[in-house]
Amino acid sequence: MITFYFNGSPNPTKVALFLEEAGLPYEAIAVDTRKGEQFAPDFLKLNPNGKVPVLVDDGQVVFDSNAILLYLAEKTGRFLAPASERAALLSWLMFVATGIGPFSGQAVHFRNFAPEKVPYANDRYQYEAKRHYTVLDRHLAEHGWMVGEAYGIVDMAVWGWARMLPFVMGEDAYADLPNVKRHVDAIAARPAAARAVALKDRFTFKAEFDAEARGHMFKHLAKAG
Repeated sequence: MITFYFNGSPNPTKVALFLEEAGLPYEAIAVDTRKGEQFAPDFLKLNPNGKVPVLVDDGQVVFDSNAILLYLAEKTGRFLAPASERAALLSWLMFVATGIGPFSGQAVHFRNFAPEKVPYANDRYQYEAKRHYTVLDRHLAEHGWMVGEAYGIVDMAVWGWARMLPFVMGEDAYADLPNVKRHVDAIAARPAAARAVALKDRFTFKAEFDAEARGHMFKHLAKAG
């Protein structure tokens, strides 16, 4: 049985999408980051970086959402590109891992959560997020799916963040990214995507972004003080 440590944020949701698409049995364990559960000693033994998602499969521990997607695809032999497209799969998967994810996350932080407005930081990450999604949009203008001719793990990796674009860059974020929007809509229409998004609703997560939640998010400020 696979054990899946998650919350409802973009990176765990794309792993939930794979699990649901593949029909793999799994036990979901909620990690409430607004309560600081990601810093509990037992969780840090699984992921020393203190982040979700984490997968435990027959004693094998895998963390980082993109590593988990690749692990599951190789384990099951599903949602991988043909051997002739292996280089493209790795390139685009790492593009998501090193570009889309980090810049989207920082764009969200400085747009929605930073305790003080820092115009330079906000502009920098909004620019880089838009630049990365524009790369995707140009690619998707010529391809139905990210790699090869079929839906696969790179599409899942993109979807995790791209479905949240209005939160990342504002309500009009899709206006200049029609191909990204088409891609998001195609995946969102899949029954497995609805189940992946709904997984969080089976658990109770802290809703308030209060002093406790801010304390866990802004640990660097406490250390600086």
